[in-house]
Amino acid sequence: MGTVCIGAFMGQLDASIVTVALPTLAADFHAPLGAVEWVVLAYVLVLVAAIVLVGRLADRAGRRTLYLAGFAVFVVGSAACAVAPSLGLLIAARVLQGGGAVLLQANSVALIADVMPPDRIGAGIGVQGAAQAVGLAVGPSAGGALIALAGWRAIFLINIPAGILGIAAGLLLLPRDASHRSLPASRIDIPATAAFALAAGSAVALLSLAAVPGEPAWLFAALGLAAVTGAATAWSRQRRRPDALIENDLLRRRPFLTGGAAALLSYGTLFGLLLLVPFLVEASGGGALRAGLELTVLPVALGLAAPFGGRLADRHGARLPAVAGMAMAAAALAALAIAPGSTPIRLVALAVGGAGQGLFIPAMNASVMRAAPAGRTGAAAGAVNLVRSAGTALGVAAAGVALALSGPRAGFALLAAFAASAGLIAAVRRPARSLS
Repeated sequence: MGTVCIGAFMGQLDASIVTVALPTLAADFHAPLGAVEWVVLAYVLVLVAAIVLVGRLADRAGRRTLYLAGFAVFVVGSAACAVAPSLGLLIAARVLQGGGAVLLQANSVALIADVMPPDRIGAGIGVQGAAQAVGLAVGPSAGGALIALAGWRAIFLINIPAGILGIAAGLLLLPRDASHRSLPASRIDIPATAAFALAAGSAVALLSLAAVPGEPAWLFAALGLAAVTGAATAWSRQRRRPDALIENDLLRRRPFLTGGAAALLSYGTLFGLLLLVPFLVEASGGGALRAGLELTVLPVALGLAAPFGGRLADRHGARLPAVAGMAMAAAALAALAIAPGSTPIRLVALAVGGAGQGLFIPAMNASVMRAAPAGRTGAAAGAVNLVRSAGTALGVAAAGVALALSGPRAGFALLAAFAASAGLIAAVRRPARSLS
């Protein structure tokens, strides 16, 4: 659990640091929001494209081996980001960093499910959620301070010591892979994986370009066609192949699907908010340091609430903490939409919204994992992490479009609708059964 928490900390530290840096990157590279968004989106799309596949491979190849490789690739990618001389090369380095994040995130929930008793999975995921919240909390304030003192390149160097610590801890503490190597090899559906990546990348690019003025109509049409074609191809292969990208016995379980839909909207809410606040603070005359300090309120509240969300889910089921959490998030975002320029309201809203996410995320993730059949923890964990990555991409892209076209009020209102929809799904979904 401690080693998994190091990886969880690194991933969320990186996510929150980079969102704080986006206004600085836009100014330094003289680039529009739609372009600098790809510093976040390139990383996230690697996760979306590969995380389910890596989760399935971990059931066979072994979680320890892939998790250690993830730390190593993440460290190399972070160093490449720190020395990138242009926006294009920075985005390319973020793709490499995303490859390391795939290996870490696809294995984290599965490692927890392997080592924790079934009735304690929620508590284990709650501890992981607290580690993620620490990363999110350290990221904005540390990122703002580093940008103010040493420039944006310093924000990527902070990942390197954490990654080295993770490698050392993993070598000593992670369970051995022998039990996984006895499982039969699995074929990889390369065409379905490529089609899914095409669909996700094209859809996110379409949203991102909506924030860039003057783009030709034919480009939007081409991206829309590519997204539809990729999605149709991936779905067709998914339905008729036994070795589908997401195993069909998972998709036949309604609690798994509805829980994933609610989590998608929740993560979209969270990461859309992380995008909007730095630009709002900059527009009001603040800099990266102030934006980072304000954003720290959200993950601190998330980290304090996450263990309680996991315990409530273990004792009473996921519905209570999930619905209450999204109601809190929706109310906070509605307040931000009404009065985005008020610093006291913004700080209170970030605290309330963060606590709501802390109640929701571990409860819903544990419920989704319990809905998976026995022997499918790796595949289910990959799907859980796919939802988180897709939600991140959705939130960043949608909030960016709303910000560019209509300003922060529209962005907060859109995210409030996301949160309310997630709470409604959580309220009406059937409870998941225990892992069986």
